[in-house]
Amino acid sequence: MRRSIVYHIPLSYEGRKVIHYLRGEGKLSSRMVITLKNLPDGILLNDAPTRTIDRLKAGDTLEIRLPEEENTIAPQPMALDMVYEDEDLLVINKPANLAMHPTHNHQGDTLANGVAAHLLSQGRAATFRAVGRLDKCTSGLVLCALNGVAAAALAGRIEKSYLALPSGCYRGAGVINRPIIRPDPMKTLRAVGEGGEYAVTTWESLAAGNACSLVRVRPLTGRTHQIRVHFASLGTPLLGDDMYGGSRERIGRAALHCASMGFVHPISGKELFFSCPMPPDMQRAARAAML
Repeated sequence: MRRSIVYHIPLSYEGRKVIHYLRGEGKLSSRMVITLKNLPDGILLNDAPTRTIDRLKAGDTLEIRLPEEENTIAPQPMALDMVYEDEDLLVINKPANLAMHPTHNHQGDTLANGVAAHLLSQGRAATFRAVGRLDKCTSGLVLCALNGVAAAALAGRIEKSYLALPSGCYRGAGVINRPIIRPDPMKTLRAVGEGGEYAVTTWESLAAGNACSLVRVRPLTGRTHQIRVHFASLGTPLLGDDMYGGSRERIGRAALHCASMGFVHPISGKELFFSCPMPPDMQRAARAAML
C-alpha cells in the first residue's frame, strides 16, 4: 500500500510555489520531487493533481503519494528486538556480530534480511535504509527509514551516544580530535593520520579501573570505525577489538554499544528518544576488568 503524507500549508508559505514547500518544510530531496512529478497522482493540492510551480495559499492541503516500495533483499526470518515501529521508521536493538547489509561474506544472515522478513510478515515492503550504520561487532540501536522522504529528512539529524570499554583509566571527560585516514583502500582498516578526514569524539567517564573504563561516547562526526580508531590511537583500544589491538581475553568483540538515540520524527515533527541497556557480555567484561 502506498504511503500518503498530508501537509497543511501555513501562512508563511502564502503565495509560494509547491516546490518551495516540498524542498523546504517537507525536506524532500530533489530526486524524490522528480519521482513524484512523474506519478499522475504523486502530488495533490486540495485533492487535485498539481504542478510544482503552482502557488500555495494558507490553509491549503498538500498531499504526496509515495511510489510503491520494493524489497530487493531476500527475507530471512530472525528474532528482532523491535524498539519502535510506525509507517515510516523502525528502531531496532541490534545484537553484536550481526552484519547490517549482505556482502560476499554474509548472504541471508544480516539485519537487512531480518527487516525484509519482518515487513513481509505484515504485507509490507521497503528498501533497507539504515540511517547511520553500526559495525558488525557493535551492538545497540539502529534506525531504519521505510521511505525516501523519511531517509532524506533524517540524514545528519540524529544524536547518538555509545557505551564503550577502552582499555585504560579514563576519569572526567574529554574530546578526541584526530583526523582519520584509510591507509589501504582495499581494506576497511582505519587509522589516525595527517591529511585524513576531520573526526571528533567526546567522552565522559562513568566508571574507571586500571585495566578498563566505562565511558559514554558521542561522535560528533560519522567516520568509519571512528570511536574504535580514536581510542586505539591513544593506546587504549576497546576491549575485544583485536582489529585495533584490543585483547579478547574478557570479551569476544569490540566492546561498543549504541545506547541512546534522539531525533525529530520526519513526518510528525515529534521529538523521539530511545535507549537500551548495555548487553550482558559488556557488563561481564566491565566487571571483570575493573575488579
